[in-house]
Parts: sequence; structure tokens; C-alpha cells
Amino acid sequence: MLQVQLDREGASALTDQIVEALRERIDTGLLRPGTKLPSIRGFATEHDISRFTVVEAYDRLVAMGYLQSRRGAGFFTAKSMPRSAAGQGNGEDAADPQHNEEVVWLIRRLLEAGKGLTLAGGPWLPADWLDEANLRRVMRGLANNEGDHLIEYGEPLGYRPLRRHIAETLLPEIDIQAEENQVLLTCGASQALDLVSRSLLKPGDTVLVDDPGYYNLFGSLRQQGYRLIGVPRQEDGPDIEALDRLAAQHRPRLYFTQSVLQNPTSTTLTPAKAFRLLQVAERHDFQVVEDDIFSDLHPEPAPRLAALDRLERVIYLRSFSKTLSGSLRVGFIACERGLAEQLTDSKMVTCVTTSLFTEKLVYRLLTEGYYRKFLARLLGRLAEARQRVSTAFEQTGIETFHGGDRGLFLWGRFPDIPDSFRLPNPPRKRACCWPPVRCSARTCSPPLDALQRRRLRGPAGAGAPATDEYGLSRQEGGVGNADVGQGSGQQCQLRTEADS
Repeated sequence: MLQVQLDREGASALTDQIVEALRERIDTGLLRPGTKLPSIRGFATEHDISRFTVVEAYDRLVAMGYLQSRRGAGFFTAKSMPRSAAGQGNGEDAADPQHNEEVVWLIRRLLEAGKGLTLAGGPWLPADWLDEANLRRVMRGLANNEGDHLIEYGEPLGYRPLRRHIAETLLPEIDIQAEENQVLLTCGASQALDLVSRSLLKPGDTVLVDDPGYYNLFGSLRQQGYRLIGVPRQEDGPDIEALDRLAAQHRPRLYFTQSVLQNPTSTTLTPAKAFRLLQVAERHDFQVVEDDIFSDLHPEPAPRLAALDRLERVIYLRSFSKTLSGSLRVGFIACERGLAEQLTDSKMVTCVTTSLFTEKLVYRLLTEGYYRKFLARLLGRLAEARQRVSTAFEQTGIETFHGGDRGLFLWGRFPDIPDSFRLPNPPRKRACCWPPVRCSARTCSPPLDALQRRRLRGPAGAGAPATDEYGLSRQEGGVGNADVGQGSGQQCQLRTEADS
């Protein structure tokens, strides 16, 4: 039986200890390629630990390329071993897909999560907050109608009536002027980001990203071999002085940013910062990718870079997944006409077309009048949740980074705790998944450190700390059952739809 020394009182989680121990044995050849590992049950019994801990450790090693999972047979060491992280450290690290192990692990956990798992800091709303009944009604009507949307491929640019509605109605509402042939429909914002990066960048190019920012974007960019440089995010937008300095030093091709309700700080760009940002982009000749995925959650006027720039240097993208349905996967890119043609070519080469059925469905949802009424109810519910969580933050002593009243996130710090990663972990009434949410210039540039992560699972029992009416622990400033996620340093992220 494979024996691993576990320190239950140590600072590292048991999962981390198992992963590091097995990685070391694989790297040094003690576990040769093709070796079968103990079963999950066997390993857990031998070491007197939870099977969930073993599942998590094995899954992470699979994502890292150290193990292979064979259905019905178990887990085996991979026949082709990845390079050890200890043996890396040169400038190629930022482009090494192996560094995506934490992002892959997190996304897998989020997508495989059952109803009992709290997605702390997850960038989407609970399913029961969305308008499923109306979605079913419109879907039935569309499915019963004659047409080619059930069996035929769509158009290269996407369903024309939806593109026209975007160009003539949705974009003018936020002062962005575009023609329908400047709008390209995509399979969500993820494909939009992927098309832009693959069309405008080559491996080794440098890009700027918000710091903190969205971990999935960082994983995608690293996977394609780009070098990431973090731009500090402030309460009114990016640090312009830092942006100017980093652009002069690294000569980036693109800057990926969110002007409105940025993930995870929920901050919104001010007009003054927007003008200065565009001046820096022009001075250093880089393009800006403006991800406006949370646009509908900020109904009041807010500056968009694409409106100020008139789509000359700014590439604007958006999705309907957050407020309509994550399953529909419909988004769009608005950009200069020549670039739209280039992106359309890339789209056809990589996926031929996007779904005509889902694009027609989204068009009906947006134009039949129900969506705006639903959105008003959703914003009211979200505002109430934010108020409850803000009160919980205040009573627990968490200082918020941004005091706004919009968006999915609150971003705060524990004034007396230098590193939120070391918060106490008492038993929980239910599972909780803590995502890595912070990307700094240090972790985005080589040497690239592993993203922090932790998964908590266990029933409530003796020794559990007392909690207040918000579900927050009173013990040592720790966090109880409220939906709280963590980042490195002193930052902490919290989902506002907490069921506190």
C-alpha cells in the first residue's frame, strides 16, 4: 500500500500534502509511468481521511498531467510525465499550459458541483433566480414553429435579426454606435475572448489584464502561450500610472479589462479614467478588449470605452449567459468592420457557425417584452442580497474595497488578518468551494506561482463555532456558512446572493 506522511496539524491542507507527495514520487521515479495507485476508498481508509480529500487530490493530479483516470480500472501514473514545477523558472513559464492546473481544477469543481455545494465567488446567479418558466415557454413556441433553426447551420456572422437588434437597440442604449455587419455572434463571451486572442496574438506576445481579475480568462490566455502582466485595479478603474509604465516597459498587444462591474471587485470605470486609459492605449499602440458581460446588472448610465473610442481601438464583447441562461451560450463581439470580417473567418474555421436555434431563442427573449420586467425584479433581489451581505461584512469587521450597490460581488479585507488563505476552517454544515480570484503581476508573470485554492467539506458537529444570524463565524474573524471566496493577500470575495 502506498504510504504518505500527513501532518494534520500543519499549515498545508491534507489535499495539498497528498498532491505534493505523489508529485515528488512521480518526478523522482519512485512511481514509474503506468503504476496503478490505490483506490480512492483504499487510500482514504489506509490514511484515515475523507474519500472527498482523496478524490480532490487525484483529480488535481489528473489536471496537472501526473495521473490518468481509466473508467472501471482506477487511477494510474501518466505514461508521459509533465515537467516538474521545481525544474521550471525561466521566462517560458507564463506560456506553459501546465500552470493551468488550478484553473482546470476549479472549473471542474464548479461545473460538477451538486446542489449542496456553495459556489463562493462563482460568477453566475443561482438557477432559481433566473426566468426558467418564460424560457421554457419561448422555447416551446420556437420548437413548434416551422423553419430551418432545428436542423440547419446558422449564418457566418450569426442570426441577422439578433445582430440588427443588438446594433440598433442594445448598443445605442449605452451610446455605442455600430452597424449590424460590425456585430459577430459567438458561443458566449468565452468564445469571443478566444476568437479575439487567436486572431490578434501569437504565442509569446504580452497582454495586460486587470489585477485582480477573472481566473478563467487568465487560464485561457496562458493556454495559448501569452505572457500576462497585471494592471492594479482601483475603485475608479485601473491604475493609469501603472498602466502607462507597464505598457512602456512590456509593449503589449492587447489589454483585457472590464469597465462596468469588474469581476471580482464590482468596480466601474469613471469617465476621467476612461479618457486617460484610451490616451495610454493610443500612446503605446495597443488595442483594448472591453468585456461587458455584467452590463445588464448596471442599468444606470456608465462610461464604456467602446462608446468613447467608436470601436476604432476598442473591441467590445458581451454575453447573455448571466441573466438569461448559462446553457444558451450566446454572446457577441462589436468591433471595426475589417476586424469583424477577420474574426468571422476565424469563427468559421474553428466552429463553422454558432447555433441558429439558440440565437433565435435569445432574440425572442429580448424582444417579446418579458426580459426587461424580469431584469427589474432581478436587480431588486440582487440589491437586497447585497445589503444583507454588506451588513454581514460590517458586523464581522470586513472592510469593503468598494462601497457600490451593484453587481454580483463584494470585495473586502480582514484588517487584522494578513493573509485570508490562513483563515480558520471549522466544520461546515455543507460543502463550500473557494475559488482563486486574484491575479497579480507576480502571479501572472514568470515565475508563475500556483493559484491558491481550498475546498471545505464536512458536517456540522461538536466544536463548530457559534455563528450570527448571517451565518458568519464569530471565532477569530473567520468565516462560517456565508458564501465567501478568497484571494491571496488581504482580499476576500463574497457572493451577494448568499442565502444568509
